Amino acid sequence: MSAKKILMITGDFTEDYETMVPFQTLLAVGHKVHAVCPGKKAGESVATSIHDFEGDQTYSEKRGHNFTLNATFAEIDVADYDALVIPGGRAPEYLRLDKDVIAAVRHFFEAGKPVAAICHGAQLLAAARVIEGRTVSAYPACRPEVELAGGTYAEIAIDGAVTDGNLVTAPAWPAHPAWLSQFMTALAA
Repeated sequence: MSAKKILMITGDFTEDYETMVPFQTLLAVGHKVHAVCPGKKAGESVATSIHDFEGDQTYSEKRGHNFTLNATFAEIDVADYDALVIPGGRAPEYLRLDKDVIAAVRHFFEAGKPVAAICHGAQLLAAARVIEGRTVSAYPACRPEVELAGGTYAEIAIDGAVTDGNLVTAPAWPAHPAWLSQFMTALAA
């Protein structure tokens, strides 16, 4: 597979594993990945949170690492990228309020480029109105947003992923092997 240029849109309190693991994995297999956050510059960092499944009614949340951004959102041109990655965590709930982020997400769908979203990343997809008629997995608490945006919620195992056209989604970080494998297949197509 030839190297691709991939954009990752993230923000403060992004889920640690859902940011660092795909970022490092995609770099390790030879892709170029630019991690950006609106309002922050290359070299600055976002705080991450660790979401864990410990038997409670929902995930627990703990402070994670600082994740260093390697590009500046205000300086990128989405047309220069071959694919998009949207990690979950808390970041999508406020990133979906940024009109430039919404426009960036829409670009990838309008151009038919591969998009990988995990967990709460579905909140950003729903706000961008790009999942109507699509089958989408997400953290179960995001099911209403998927359905209100006209998508079909894929109720799959926590370690599963689903591909619908150019979109690869998964419920949470335990799905990394399936989610990243399906995304890399989409990148190779």
